[in-house]
Amino acid sequence: MVLPLAEPIGASAGKPLLAVLRGERRDPPPIWLMRQAGRYLPEYRELRAKRGGFLDMAYDPETAAEVTLQPLRRFPFDGAILFSDILIVPHAIGQELTFVAGEGPRLSPPLADATLDGLALVLQRLEPIWATVRRVKAELSPETTFLGFAGSPWTVATYMVAGQGSREQAEARSFAYRDPGEFDAIIRRIEAVTLDYLSGQIEAGVDAVQLFDSWAGSLAPTEFERWVIAPTARLVGALRARHPDTPIIGFPKGAGGKLRAYAAETKVDAIGLDETVDPTWAARDLPSGLPVQGNLDPLALIAGGEALEGAAKHVLDAFADRPHIFNLGHGIQQTTPIAHVEQLVRLVKG
Repeated sequence: MVLPLAEPIGASAGKPLLAVLRGERRDPPPIWLMRQAGRYLPEYRELRAKRGGFLDMAYDPETAAEVTLQPLRRFPFDGAILFSDILIVPHAIGQELTFVAGEGPRLSPPLADATLDGLALVLQRLEPIWATVRRVKAELSPETTFLGFAGSPWTVATYMVAGQGSREQAEARSFAYRDPGEFDAIIRRIEAVTLDYLSGQIEAGVDAVQLFDSWAGSLAPTEFERWVIAPTARLVGALRARHPDTPIIGFPKGAGGKLRAYAAETKVDAIGLDETVDPTWAARDLPSGLPVQGNLDPLALIAGGEALEGAAKHVLDAFADRPHIFNLGHGIQQTTPIAHVEQLVRLVKG
């Protein structure tokens, strides 16, 4: 079966989250949670024990589709987020990707010690992810918005340069100062592969995509403009040229006061806010009518009870007059009690 490149705009009427991404305000707001498919769910832990490590699961469409759908069976979330990883792109660019137990991902060779020209594209590594999208789309309820994603160029580059997550992203920041031409080449290679990767997700059936820039907050203002805003703007423009009806969420974690410039210059359709952003400030100072997503502190969700109720109410009240998708300010943590997620859904949905 050939799937459409994007659902017609009228299709958002039955999908509250998609409607908000297109500029409508809904009461109550739709809700999904970053990392909603993952280790806090006992069914995920059970499946992982049977199917192997994280990378094995992400590259097995049957398993990845099951993980994507698991939280939807427990909670009435308005969005499903594809189960995958932002490092699929450097893997397709030609670095080897492994996950070390207790330490996280490793990419080799790190570009701090190797050249981009030494990597050979392996674009076939994207195909299992697209297969996962097709499987999920076939099972997802028509009211649920399906979200694809990729890492933004800057954040992906930090892993490619260091070969792993790094303290304050010092390796990538130093590389960008020392050799901006070569660093720009890395950024543009990431852009090109990410464009095809997200385009393939859209063609396979996602309704919207999110760009995760988890390490955007580590850059000085001029570097932020050069390595976060400019590449994201180019990527958004190229993706919109291919898929004009597909909303794009930008999530520049840690951007703080640079959020206004990010929103204005990248022209994303919605902006994700981390938990350090004052929602009252964001509601007042971000572009009028721009949909926002966020931004409950994940630790408030772990706390539960009155702390959770007060924190959630603060977010809801701040964005009462703006298109708003309720979410966390970052991913749900593995120690989060199921009962607290249930409490949050009740609070948001009334």
